Amino acid sequence: MNPPRARAVFFVDGNNWYHSLRELGLPDIGRLNYARIFDKLAGPARDWVEARYYIPDVGVMGDPELLRSQREFLQQLLAQDSRIRVRQGRLEERTSRNRAATELLQYLAELKVKIDTTVYADLVALGRAHREVRVFVEKAVDVQIAVDMVQLAASGGLDVAYLLSADGDYTPAAEAVRGHGRKIFSATPAPCAKLAAAVDRHIPLRREWFADCYRGGPPTEWMASGSRHR
Repeated sequence: MNPPRARAVFFVDGNNWYHSLRELGLPDIGRLNYARIFDKLAGPARDWVEARYYIPDVGVMGDPELLRSQREFLQQLLAQDSRIRVRQGRLEERTSRNRAATELLQYLAELKVKIDTTVYADLVALGRAHREVRVFVEKAVDVQIAVDMVQLAASGGLDVAYLLSADGDYTPAAEAVRGHGRKIFSATPAPCAKLAAAVDRHIPLRREWFADCYRGGPPTEWMASGSRHR
């Protein structure tokens, strides 16, 4: 009788993961088949029993189109496989000092050469208007991921954790998972030396790796170039 296969759980840091795909130049990110991605990463030696996709709720940003786009993405994500779950964090608004505007005002204040008074006044007004900018800071997502990984490892809810992120801040959580006798792998297209050093294995994902991970077939550019999965 064959021994049971190891139970794998995926933890996707949605924001970090998305930006790593963008930096990779991956086309048609919205058409990615996450169930296929998880199948490929787990391989024949493991059964993935759950995948948790963590993402902040963008509703606070007041952009109806952005909110609609996020909800549409999450709906199609959940429809891909019943084992996929979504965990939402939050965004908090902050006021940040705009360094460029500050330097512009300083430059104008020390300017020795005369320029058109109207242009000068417009530049000063522009600098003052943008000295402070509105930014949104992601909250709770990384904490949720860290807590969930460690709790599942401690309770025996997984044998292997897959962390889809390049964030080195997860290093203590990765070490805690290993401390409970579980394995943890990281997988991302982005460089992540700190996290890679803390996990059992790091899986660097190249652009070609995703060629067979699309709903409805690979992007046109892959078909046209004859690119193949490696």
